Amino acid sequence: MKEVIKLIAEITNISHDLLMDFSDAMGWQLTDKELHLWVMGIMGIIVFFVVQVVFKALAKWSITSISFIYSFTVLVVIVFAIEIQQKITGRGNMEFLDAVIGLWGFLLFFGAYLIIRLLIYGVKKLVRYMKENRNNHNDQTTRFKG
Repeated sequence: MKEVIKLIAEITNISHDLLMDFSDAMGWQLTDKELHLWVMGIMGIIVFFVVQVVFKALAKWSITSISFIYSFTVLVVIVFAIEIQQKITGRGNMEFLDAVIGLWGFLLFFGAYLIIRLLIYGVKKLVRYMKENRNNHNDQTTRFKG
């Protein structure tokens, strides 16, 4: 986990330095705060537009998929916050595998939820089909008697 955070920090630092050098070369002379404003603003709006398109498509299919993505995203933040907290406080071990296993737990429980939901949906469809066939059968026998 520590190595992953160091790698992310290194990538961020290199990107930061490259952007600051580019800004200086262009004569913009952006401060660190201004750079953050522009980079996060541009990244954020691009992410928003992509998410907007994806979620609109998903909403036509199922709100459950949107709920899953949101829940998973929140859990990623929580899992990494817990691991970082363990490193800071020294209570527990900060390990990337702990984060992965925690997220697998959610995926397993969500998978169980989907299976149960599909079973209930299937049973409802079967019951509806059986009722319709029974009604159709009764209608046909009534026509022949009359």
